[in-house]
Amino acid sequence: MPSDSDKKSPKKKDTGEVNEIVHCPECNSAHLVRDYKRGELVCEECGLVLDAQFIDQGPEWRAFDAEQGEKRARTGAPMTYTIHDKGLSTEISWKNKDSYGRSIPTRNRAQLYRMRKWQHRIRISNATERNLAFALSELNRIASGMDLPRNVRETAALIYRKAVNKNLIRGRSIQGVVAASLYGACRQCNVPRTLDEIASISRVGRKEIGRTYRFMTRELRLKLMPTSPEDYISRFCSELKLSSEVQTKTMEILTRANDKELTSGRSPTSSAAAAIYIASILSNERRTQREVADKAGVTEVTIRNRYKELAEKLGIQLQPL
Repeated sequence: MPSDSDKKSPKKKDTGEVNEIVHCPECNSAHLVRDYKRGELVCEECGLVLDAQFIDQGPEWRAFDAEQGEKRARTGAPMTYTIHDKGLSTEISWKNKDSYGRSIPTRNRAQLYRMRKWQHRIRISNATERNLAFALSELNRIASGMDLPRNVRETAALIYRKAVNKNLIRGRSIQGVVAASLYGACRQCNVPRTLDEIASISRVGRKEIGRTYRFMTRELRLKLMPTSPEDYISRFCSELKLSSEVQTKTMEILTRANDKELTSGRSPTSSAAAAIYIASILSNERRTQREVADKAGVTEVTIRNRYKELAEKLGIQLQPL
């Protein structure tokens, strides 16, 4: 026969370190209310106090707008893989001002300069951190030049860290491994970029990037799907200043081409460029082959051959200039 204390004990759900009460033991109701003034957890149905004197995890200050919230928050920036120490260490700013924004007196600036110098030395203490610091700064430079989003940079930094941990950078240039990591991250995040685009921003050639990328994919077992022409449509159309009607028409052309297997074994960028060229003519927003070729990174001859093949096999009639 269970005792009254056993009957009164609340049902708790084991969630690891914290046990969270999910139901009232008296009426089995799930409508529980937290009274922050009294520090109690109360059942809304029967009024039973389930927990008392619990800790309020919220801030002890109030903010009436976003600016006040940023000023009063005492937490730092979130953890990031794009900094060699993941952004967890402190940093002394180059500005000669204190935490209140007041200027540091001249007599204390020499001391601040020494602190800043030693703090910079302490942050990079060994060869691995020095390698990461240089590589991640190079990664940010390339990503900024290509205007890549934040998630691509984080993924590329994580791939590079895995390569460092497996000692895959020995005998290879840091710039080549960084460029290969960025290329793999672009494909993994469905923001594809061609090897030529990355090679134009980085300091290594296209062949070295491709060779390093294939080696890292094999060693790190990166599961990446091959890129398709559809992945390049929105970017190419945006750079060519084409309307959404052209994008829709391009997708229709590529869907028909995929059904007839006209894109298999072909470069996705050339197929996308040829489909955009055809759609721009059909939508009366004609772009020249030179304009499309420059944006897609292919030659005019390639576009000419591909669009003639698509138009012939799909039965599309194009008006001559």
